[in-house]
Amino acid sequence: MRIALLAAAAGLAFASPAMADDHMGVTAERHDHHGALKAAVASDARGEDAARDQWRHPFETLDFFQVKPGMTVVDYTPAGGWYTRILVPYLGSEGRYIGLTPDPAAADGERFANYFGGLPGNFTENSPKWNLTGAPTSVYGSQDVPEAMQGSVDRALIFREMHNLLRSGVLYTELTRIRSMLKDDGMLGIVQHRAKEDAPGDYTTGGKGYLRQSDVIALVEAHGFELVGMSDINANPADPSNWEGGVWTLPPSNSGDVAEAAAVGESDRMTLLFKKR
Repeated sequence: MRIALLAAAAGLAFASPAMADDHMGVTAERHDHHGALKAAVASDARGEDAARDQWRHPFETLDFFQVKPGMTVVDYTPAGGWYTRILVPYLGSEGRYIGLTPDPAAADGERFANYFGGLPGNFTENSPKWNLTGAPTSVYGSQDVPEAMQGSVDRALIFREMHNLLRSGVLYTELTRIRSMLKDDGMLGIVQHRAKEDAPGDYTTGGKGYLRQSDVIALVEAHGFELVGMSDINANPADPSNWEGGVWTLPPSNSGDVAEAAAVGESDRMTLLFKKR
């Protein structure tokens, strides 16, 4: 009792042995998660992916999104599998990895519909070549998600795809379906190319790849989410975010003949975490 009073008088927290054990358990669990995530990021299975780590910060990003082994995680539009090759080993055999792609029927125009329609097949064809072990893996167009999967997902992650959802017209459909897949305490993590807040409206409709952070927050919250965290993990102050050719001027696309683009590196990016409301 005297120790507790002295601790309180000194402004210190006093923990019972049981409380200390609980804290130690949480700390040990976090240490284990960090070790597993570091191992996944350092894995040789990633091949040349690691060259992008200096811009994409996968360890810090997944840690900020509170992704843990054993979770069921949606990786939205996994494309070439950059995050797949980290998440599948990290989630482990008790977890589940779900690649999710947009509904072609929701797209504005044949161009996007055809592109979206081919994504599940591309992933199914390419993913065995990566020789990954860990979480069971599946891929669905959002229109084909089984009913049993509703309310079963711990985390949904959207990496550098919000501009495509906006410009293709599928934003409402996809965010609504993602929300329905999440558990009541599920969360949505977003990394997106970031425009300046005073960028012209014509530059931030998705066609240049850059979106204003305030617009992304407003759009996501309007679809049943609440912002719970933001980070500058993936910020790049050297990016002026106003390239005439859009974000694809920069690495890794390097689509424009702009000498200074290579020196800038990859784009300035917002990193946002939302909870299902």
